Amino acid sequence: MSRADCTKHWTEKIYRQTEYLLQPNPSARIEEFLYEKLDMKAPSRVTNAELLGQYMEDAAKEFGAGTPYGSTLLKVGDCERRLGAAEREFIQTSAISFLNPLRNFLEGDWRTISRERRLLENLRLDLDACKARVKKAKAAEAKAGVAPDFQETRPRNYVLSASASALWTEEVEKAEQDLRLAQTEFDRQAEVTRLLLEGISSTHVNHLRCLHEFVEAQAAYYKQGHVHMLELQKELGRLPNAFALNSTHSVAAAAGASEGTESPVETETLKIEEVQAPATGTRKAKVLYDYDAADSSELSLLADELITVYTVPGMDSDWLIGEKGNQKGKVPVTYLELLS
Repeated sequence: MSRADCTKHWTEKIYRQTEYLLQPNPSARIEEFLYEKLDMKAPSRVTNAELLGQYMEDAAKEFGAGTPYGSTLLKVGDCERRLGAAEREFIQTSAISFLNPLRNFLEGDWRTISRERRLLENLRLDLDACKARVKKAKAAEAKAGVAPDFQETRPRNYVLSASASALWTEEVEKAEQDLRLAQTEFDRQAEVTRLLLEGISSTHVNHLRCLHEFVEAQAAYYKQGHVHMLELQKELGRLPNAFALNSTHSVAAAAGASEGTESPVETETLKIEEVQAPATGTRKAKVLYDYDAADSSELSLLADELITVYTVPGMDSDWLIGEKGNQKGKVPVTYLELLS
């Protein structure tokens, strides 16, 4: 029975915490609980990521989709909506494959086990009462069966004693019959309870299968999120960077006004073939993800390969110059792990 109680205790804790994970909002959980008790379908709820994506897309329309900020908001907003859709799918899958089986155990199998255990306890109390009754009746029968002393006891008392002995003998027989009946009912209920408790092993097997399905759903959800974010990074890497453009223009204007000299790197177009590696300041970098070059000025990358990187004056801080073999081009910093 201790194994069954332990199973109930931890299943309840895991169930509650999984609920908090899938739906952190307590008001939303209460609402879903009420809909379930009323046997009504809960309305579809928009995830926070989907709502954020909607706000970003609406803001982009206000700011102008052709502006750098507006176009970036559109890209990020679309990604957030896809992340939200993946989250909603994960919540639905987890509720069906993991939460529902745990709840079915707590509200179904465990309630049955608890009811049968209470019934077994009541039958045990009845059995103890029958045993006490038989013991008491036998003691009274033995006392009544003691032969009276004819010299000190009148005949009338002897007759009464014989009659009482017969009554107690009858009471003993009846108590023993009730005891046999109580023992039979207790044994039958004990067998039913034993079979239910043995079913806890099957419950563990079922919950193990559900746990694997929950892990698969969670892994698929995080994988989708990782893919969406990588795609977003690639798309943002191809968009014009307003900060870099403004910074380049400011540097060029200041240099022209004060010294009248030109920057070693052109302000708007970086000519890769003219870029030379500095004598010092080059570093090795490990490529984290595959990257497809958007144009001839960029360098395509493969995950896990090692390249040499460096920066040049006036270059956007989000990019570096990368070299591998005879190839050279711009590479995004976010796709690299710089090595010491």
